[in-house]
Amino acid sequence: MLTEPLFDVPAILALALQTDGDGSWLTAPSGADFARMILRWGHFVFGIAWIGMLYFFNLVNVPLMKELDGPTKGIVIPKLMPRALWYFRWGALGTVFVGLTYFAMYILPSDARAAGTTSWNWLGQWFLIVLVLYAVIYFVIQKINDGRVLAVCVAVISIVFCCLNVYLFKGNKTIAIGIGGGLGMFMLLNVWGIIWRAQKRIIAWTEDNAKNGTPIPAESAQLARRAFLASRTNAWLSLPMLLLMGISHGDYIMFIK
Repeated sequence: MLTEPLFDVPAILALALQTDGDGSWLTAPSGADFARMILRWGHFVFGIAWIGMLYFFNLVNVPLMKELDGPTKGIVIPKLMPRALWYFRWGALGTVFVGLTYFAMYILPSDARAAGTTSWNWLGQWFLIVLVLYAVIYFVIQKINDGRVLAVCVAVISIVFCCLNVYLFKGNKTIAIGIGGGLGMFMLLNVWGIIWRAQKRIIAWTEDNAKNGTPIPAESAQLARRAFLASRTNAWLSLPMLLLMGISHGDYIMFIK
């Protein structure tokens, strides 16, 4: 008789799987729900490829390259870096493109209606803020060689960006994603505007000259320094960016208007 309750377990599990815990019935996802899930999944996949390569470059590749001599770099860099940078830059572009699509389609509209504006108006203002502040970041990376001074400058710019997002947007989720997505935009523009442009030239020079032991010219050394500073900037920006993306989907009040 003790085994009789066991026969009820499948029926209980089947009932539980059809409800969300409060007695309401679950339904199969619609086409729109499925598209939304695919967008989020794509954002995660591209993001893992991008940030994974970013951490590889900063935590593994940079220390390793310091230990290699010129001829060895002439073999390793032309084989390793083009492949790694391909996943790095396209992962960055895919992450931001899919994330912006999700932001515009599913996050902005309801908050925009509640605030009495349109999602396109909000998105346009947000883009303008991102581009203007990134122009400042680009300028300081070109002009400042000291990593500590650069870190302070980028931190100030990021704080200004946070304040502008709090002023622009109304909802907690919109503000969190607006800030996190904007930091991601800064990172994307660093990837394509500084890191990739510099690395293309460095790879070409290394392939032709490093095997012979030719010292790197001052111009290439400066390019390598800028690429390093931009990559290290991205590594630090990724930490608040990932935090804000994570908390944006929770029931937390981080930004009170």
